[in-house]
Amino acid sequence: MEKNKLLLASKSLTGISVGDAFGESFFGEENLMKSYIQERIVPESSLDFTDDTIMAIAVFKSLEKFGKINQDFLAEEFTKNYYLDINRGYGPSMHQYFRAIKEGENWNEVSYSKFEGQGSMGNGGAMRASLVGAYFYDDLDQLKLNAALSCEVTHANKEAIEGTKAIALAAAFAIQENLRLIKLSQQDFIQKIQDELDDSDMKSKLNKALYLDGNPSIELLVKTLGNGINMTAQDTIPIVVWMLSRYRNNFEECLWNTVSALGDRDTTCAMAAGISILCCDGHSVPDWTKNVENWKNSRFYEN
Repeated sequence: MEKNKLLLASKSLTGISVGDAFGESFFGEENLMKSYIQERIVPESSLDFTDDTIMAIAVFKSLEKFGKINQDFLAEEFTKNYYLDINRGYGPSMHQYFRAIKEGENWNEVSYSKFEGQGSMGNGGAMRASLVGAYFYDDLDQLKLNAALSCEVTHANKEAIEGTKAIALAAAFAIQENLRLIKLSQQDFIQKIQDELDDSDMKSKLNKALYLDGNPSIELLVKTLGNGINMTAQDTIPIVVWMLSRYRNNFEECLWNTVSALGDRDTTCAMAAGISILCCDGHSVPDWTKNVENWKNSRFYEN
């Protein structure tokens, strides 16, 4: 059973890497990117993944080695992989984090000291959370505990943790649905995630996602739910959950609709793809995904 759970986590990580590389290829002059999206053309790029995938690899290694999130191991792997290649899209806050760790500070102190002791409410914990949800899909208590532990290592703020739990829960429900254990409508999918979260801005923001049915424009979705441009959990996760609620069973549709929101597109697409791959029709995974940098053969996994 543990092997099967690792296979699910591995599949989710592959989805993360594909969404990450796909979204990253759409950073450029806005009108040009919009035309590529409208015509469904993937811009020419190396399709390399970013820090989103690299940090998810460390989460996978913790699950592989311990069957759970080991925070000290995770902090060590994050740091080791950061210094293998610091130019993979890490934000300013993470550069400071890793410098502090290298200078001997404890990860707990660094994480909790951010933003005057409130901890970061960034989307970094959530971007690597789908494989936690895949691994613990049949035990929501363990899922929420391990999602929180994985987030706390770098993002100690409650909103970041609730956002991380939301993405992990979305992955678990996608698997449960794929196994025909549950059947969810668009609103059911959002509601089921929301019901498992603690009171927070994150939970409240999902209320807005619940009532955006019909065919809202991408402009309305972004105005109401955000698109990650502020790089906070509350500005990122709601639109990903909405996209998954509608498009999760079609991998390609899920990616194109998610990237159309622009914003922090490598991260939103990483989250969406890490979940859609767990429940989609396999025929909806396009051939170009084979050209994405292979995380299993990367130095970030092999080190």
